[in-house]
Amino acid sequence: MSKDKKPGGTAATDPSAKDTHYATLRRAHRDAKRERGEIPTPQPQKRRRGGDDWKPPAPDQVHLYGLHTVRAALDNPERKKIKLFVTQNALARLEVDAETLGIPFEIVSPQDIDKVLGPEAIHQGVMLETRPLPVRRLEALKDSPLLLVLDQVTDPHNVGAIMRSAVAFNAGAVITTQRHSPTESGVLAKSASGALELIPYIQVTNLADALGELHKLGFSTIGLDSEGPAPLEGTFSGEKVALVLGSEGKGLRQKTRETVTALARLDMPGAIKSLNVSNAAAIALYAARRHLKV
Repeated sequence: MSKDKKPGGTAATDPSAKDTHYATLRRAHRDAKRERGEIPTPQPQKRRRGGDDWKPPAPDQVHLYGLHTVRAALDNPERKKIKLFVTQNALARLEVDAETLGIPFEIVSPQDIDKVLGPEAIHQGVMLETRPLPVRRLEALKDSPLLLVLDQVTDPHNVGAIMRSAVAFNAGAVITTQRHSPTESGVLAKSASGALELIPYIQVTNLADALGELHKLGFSTIGLDSEGPAPLEGTFSGEKVALVLGSEGKGLRQKTRETVTALARLDMPGAIKSLNVSNAAAIALYAARRHLKV
């Protein structure tokens, strides 16, 4: 018998085992990138398991998932909760007493949650069925000195990351358009990692009209543009600032460029002159806070 063979005729080093190992590593790397928002989560129709197992939530329901996301939703008095689905292990990690939550709950397996969310969702063993958050209005923001406005930023991972930065820098709201922007969803909430519960997410019909309303409320609106006439830090004025960012690739639409108080750029000395919109938002928020000094 050849020394390269095991008894029974199999190779001493099984190629299929090696392939499985590397496939597992690739999946873990992909899942980590997806959780950081670097690659998109597949759309629901691409995430079905077993054909009829997966069903989208009703229009008036949102399925939130992930430990941070669900914990923040449970703590939010404005969030109407319907039912909690959680594994025994995740319940311990969630650090809540399900018996005193005041909502129905069910101990389930990870596979049960997969059937609702699809196998690609990183749910960490917990899912909360809820109603969407109440609609917010612009006039309620008159006392907030810092706002963030998004002009058709479509990727929910980017919008979620922007929400985290907005909460970190104590912005009063994230404002976006009803069309060409993500609605409240589990993907958006997971990317925001709890921030969706901590900051108003306002969707408006007409962005130019909304900017005009912000002007009436005393806001200076500054649109970020790579070709802006002046650096951002030299463009701030007044005691209320609304930063306006456009989608990656297209940037701000022409009507938005014509409506904002000023256009400004982020000066970058390196070879790369553009940033992911969520990174640009974080830098702009930091600069705005230094100007406002509040």
